[in-house]
Amino acid sequence: MIAVVDYGVGNLYSLTCSLRHIGAQCTVTREENALRAADRIILPGVGAFGDAAEKLHALRLDALLRDLAGQGKPLMGICLGMQLLFDKSHEYGEHAGLGLIPGEVRPLAPVLAPGAKVPHMGWNSLQILREDPLFRHVRDGEYVYYVHSFYARDCAESTLATSQYGNVAVTGVVRRGNVYGTQFHPEKSGDTGLRLLRAFAEL
Repeated sequence: MIAVVDYGVGNLYSLTCSLRHIGAQCTVTREENALRAADRIILPGVGAFGDAAEKLHALRLDALLRDLAGQGKPLMGICLGMQLLFDKSHEYGEHAGLGLIPGEVRPLAPVLAPGAKVPHMGWNSLQILREDPLFRHVRDGEYVYYVHSFYARDCAESTLATSQYGNVAVTGVVRRGNVYGTQFHPEKSGDTGLRLLRAFAEL
């Protein structure tokens, strides 16, 4: 069973539809017992980092996710959910993250070449830097779908894949132990995204 964390800022419908399409059992929940009973957890997210972090804290899900990750349960963050895995974000101020992956989240605009559009939106090819079980069904160069204005940096040791956007190699996939993150949306990335979700369901 895959538990999709419901804390008010996720694209839950398309994600659960994708999981069911690949034959994975899933539940949308914020209940501690259900999250502890799940085999794997997905932390989705859209919107602002600070607001999402506050909602996780208000629901006491931040401490629970740290605890479950520390026990070795596979956890994957998607888009903003991936960014929340890091130490902190500089999105409209400075906000603490879950601290599960070393690094921080910074705005894309200051580092992009003149004329590059923000947000980084649309299809982009994935450059796999390290082999990993998450890529067992995905090949280097396949296209995935991004929508974001902030990106993870100072996380080279955890970076599994990037996508080139103008002059910036955007962090696309990260891993530290049993904790994974994808900056792109697997649930919006067609067959490639479905295959990546399948690999996560097989971990």
